[in-house]
Amino acid sequence: MAEILPSPPLDDGWRQTHLGRLLGHAMRRFDARVLELMAHNVEVPLALSNLAARDQVTAAHIHITRHLSLGGDRLTDLAQRAGMTKQSMADLVNQCAAWGLVVREPDPRDARARRVCFTAAGLAWLQAFRDAVAQAEAEFRMEVGNEVATVVAIGLEAYAGGDGLAN
Repeated sequence: MAEILPSPPLDDGWRQTHLGRLLGHAMRRFDARVLELMAHNVEVPLALSNLAARDQVTAAHIHITRHLSLGGDRLTDLAQRAGMTKQSMADLVNQCAAWGLVVREPDPRDARARRVCFTAAGLAWLQAFRDAVAQAEAEFRMEVGNEVATVVAIGLEAYAGGDGLAN
């Protein structure tokens, strides 16, 4: 006869409070605040501001803003840096190109290849992103205190750096 083991404790609160879940919630909250600030930034081209205000711009679109270098990148490199498939990144680039944030240009190092580059409107969007991130970080510091925010930043930097994700 098989031994009957005691059932596990019914406490499953850990599923709601483990580090991964908290990091995910914090990231979504931070990105939502950044997008909200960008939607109300007068420096952002009006059409883009309206898209952000109507939640048409999502955190996924922020991958372009976070990962596209100022000199432009090949789609494959951009997708790899963002941790996305080439097809998913191509869809985002197409949408951002339709909005006037980026263009595809010939790659000067390889005539067969193309690079994704920011437009003037895309550079304005990038500056608005920078401003919004700075404000969201300042708000975070105000909410949790400067010392806690510093410890969180150092801890996350060390943790992300351990996997090469700090790029």
